[in-house]
Amino acid sequence: MRLTHGEMGTYLSVQGESRKRSAAVRAITRGGGRPCQSAATRRRFPDRTLHVVDIENLAGVSIPSPGQVSAVQGRYVERLGFGAEDQVVMASSHLGLLNVALGWPHARYRVRSGPDGADLELLDVLLHEDVAARFTHVVIGSGDGVFGAAVASLIGRGVWVTVASRRDSLSLSLARAATDVVYLDAAA
Repeated sequence: MRLTHGEMGTYLSVQGESRKRSAAVRAITRGGGRPCQSAATRRRFPDRTLHVVDIENLAGVSIPSPGQVSAVQGRYVERLGFGAEDQVVMASSHLGLLNVALGWPHARYRVRSGPDGADLELLDVLLHEDVAARFTHVVIGSGDGVFGAAVASLIGRGVWVTVASRRDSLSLSLARAATDVVYLDAAA
């Protein structure tokens, strides 16, 4: 359904949302009448989580085997779970893509090789796909500090951000920026 500029200001939230989300949704517009989604616009969507996963970081190797990817997925699901509406975006180098797809099927895959290639692909998703308007929770499966600014931006827009990481690879700045941290390895 397409709304005109005048209708956007009075558009009511979708049925079935929680009481706290049943208020009218206001769309803020930029110059030229193009709608700009505010954090309140997210209320039209059900609560759901985006999982962005740097599998190389979580596995602790540059080219994880399908078995290593499956093991990471098992620990990840055990500690974080998945909802029916959740989405998973995996990133790796081109050398590990097949192993990632075999070890963790049913995800969206992003590929970039080189230093920090997987991180850059996940940052592209976080920064350019209006994540805050579509998801109430984001889980960043990495310990790299490069995600710190994206985490702060998402939290500033009302998104709960969890970092899932191995203890020995978690950046202190990323841990401080996140709403909470979940460790995927055994306690040290």
